Amino acid sequence: MPELVVGVDGGNSKTDLVLADTEGRLLSWVRGAGTRPHAEGMETTTERLAHLGRQALAQAGLPGTTPLSVGAYFLANVDRRAQERLALRQLTALGAADQVLVRNDTLAVLRAGAPDGWGVAVVSGAGINAAAVHPGGRSARFLSLGDITGDWGGGLAVARAGLGAAVRAGDGRGPATRLRQELPVCFGLDSVEAVALAVSAGEIPVTALHGLSPVVFAAAEGGDAVARGIVERLGDEIVAMVTALLRRLRLLRTATPVVLGGGTLQNDQVLLRDHIGSRLAAEAPLARPVVLDVAPVAGAVAQALVTADAPADAQDRLRKTIADRRPPTAHAD
Repeated sequence: MPELVVGVDGGNSKTDLVLADTEGRLLSWVRGAGTRPHAEGMETTTERLAHLGRQALAQAGLPGTTPLSVGAYFLANVDRRAQERLALRQLTALGAADQVLVRNDTLAVLRAGAPDGWGVAVVSGAGINAAAVHPGGRSARFLSLGDITGDWGGGLAVARAGLGAAVRAGDGRGPATRLRQELPVCFGLDSVEAVALAVSAGEIPVTALHGLSPVVFAAAEGGDAVARGIVERLGDEIVAMVTALLRRLRLLRTATPVVLGGGTLQNDQVLLRDHIGSRLAAEAPLARPVVLDVAPVAGAVAQALVTADAPADAQDRLRKTIADRRPPTAHAD
């Protein structure tokens, strides 16, 4: 009888959990709120993840007490070994699975997009991070604590930069941009200044600004020079992360897969993709960038299957099913 496993991709803005069996059948796919232990605490985060697992069992028509062989949790904002160990202890205590693995979410992207399990992965969703694994097993990543560790990027950063540039265009500090007209429409307001005031007053959550990023990308694709500069800045930051990791692992002279994942990289952003490609060609010509063609949760559940000693054809079957299926749009209750 096949065993059951779960794979979890916890991002800043959402968490995907896939329940599958070791024959490669997808039994359910549920979505919950983002993984933010730095803001909510690890106990709240792990309890929510365990609850999401029970919802997946219910969606599959199984009792909440059904045993799970392996749970592979790839979580944003779990950036240090101590955090991984804490999440592991708490998920194990909650009975999330008989065997629990906890990794940073960047490694789910790598596992999903690099068939041999090594290379560089960049996640640019609401936030940004990157990690690399050497063919020999060594790894490298970043501290990723935000502004205080020099981090910039992801959809929220793009949105905030777009809003700031639009305000500057209005008060004379910056060049004209169509973002002045297009951004406030997203919130039903008359001006970008009104949006900024609403955010400052707490009437619009800062995290809601993430919804402005597609407008910035569209303006860039449409030829707006200010928006284009923001998108190119994101591309430059991604290239800086990739080349730093390649240098640290001494892979600049090795043909290395570079897997690009997350919402701002997997949404057909041609300008961003081409900018990254041209910059990498100049600075790391042996890097082999590829945009991930499946939801990152496929990498998480693939690792769960490997840990459960499932056959390779089960991994292939499940990956294809995930690639062909539309992700859940609503967060589970």
